[in-house]
Amino acid sequence: MKRLLQHFSVVSGALLLVAATGCNRDSVTVYNVGTNETIAVTVPPPASSGMGMPASMPDGLLAPDNSGLPKLKYTLPAGWKEKALTQMRVASFDLVESDKQIDVSVIPLGGKAGGDAPNVNRWRGQVGLAPLEEMELAKLAEKIEIAGQPAELYDVTGTAPGSGDAQRILGVILHRDETAWFFKMTGDADLAAKQKPAFIAFLKSVEFGGLPAPSTMDLSQLPPTHPPISPATTAPAETSDTPTWAVPSDWQTGQLAQFLVAKYVIAGNGTAKAEVNVSSLDGDGGGLAPNVNRWRGQLGLPPAQDIKNTALEVAGSTASIVEFEGTNARTGQAARLVAAVVPVGSQTWFYKLMGEPALVVAQKDAFLKFIQSAQYPHGH
Repeated sequence: MKRLLQHFSVVSGALLLVAATGCNRDSVTVYNVGTNETIAVTVPPPASSGMGMPASMPDGLLAPDNSGLPKLKYTLPAGWKEKALTQMRVASFDLVESDKQIDVSVIPLGGKAGGDAPNVNRWRGQVGLAPLEEMELAKLAEKIEIAGQPAELYDVTGTAPGSGDAQRILGVILHRDETAWFFKMTGDADLAAKQKPAFIAFLKSVEFGGLPAPSTMDLSQLPPTHPPISPATTAPAETSDTPTWAVPSDWQTGQLAQFLVAKYVIAGNGTAKAEVNVSSLDGDGGGLAPNVNRWRGQLGLPPAQDIKNTALEVAGSTASIVEFEGTNARTGQAARLVAAVVPVGSQTWFYKLMGEPALVVAQKDAFLKFIQSAQYPHGH
């Protein structure tokens, strides 16, 4: 069995969403967006491409880790074409008519993603409009719903820098489960106006569900520092090759995300929570140091040159245990992480316990016993 390891951490709230293009007037229209009959599509790794959105993360920022996000379901409007994904987008489309083009994107970013007002003003700036104070923006935006949850839609129009052509941005911001979801249609003003009903229908069809491993992914979009991955490691998780464990009674089975073999959620006092993720890679999985430094990045810590770890005997092998504390890049809250890298046969298994510091400390022994209880399939 082959698995993908979860990759880099979600960009923190300091990262503002980079907008695309817009068109001829500055106004906001409100729609009642609910749910509709949907089709399920597999969400590949986080991505970005197209008008005004960088093809990769800015220097010094880690790629978003969207592996724990729910599967996006939607109905694809007529004429929209799916585009290859890059680092930030989880869905990407375009439509071309004559010499006119629109771009549609869905981008989730961790936490507040820099705040709604700065992002909307970024959109305004890209169509030659001056920024507005937050109170003025609040007057323009009215509440809508996507999949039963409140969101805001902004209809921003102006001109494209350089060409002076009329352009338009229809942007929706949805805050859901500590993630800011940005749904945007951008491009030629006339074509965007013509396609506005299709964009609304698309929003109306959106639902969120569980997220299985993808059947395909664009490996070229992984950050250059990511451990090597073979395309074959994208096999679905639901196979007889999955190990068995003695799971503590207070751990609840979590929703499997792409690349995960197993997931558990642990509730503590009040709002305290921790999660256990299990994944696997061929060979050495890229090595101990790259994976440890990826985990450190998830807690806002710099890469370590000297990796300090302790040994744990597991299934006739020796696991490397690492532990550190920092700030969760997704939530901005203090967090602690205990992780194990376990070589078994021709694969390497990765176990991660991460969450509220006191809860992680309390669960550490149970976590290590869980790792030691693993019964791996024959041949691994």
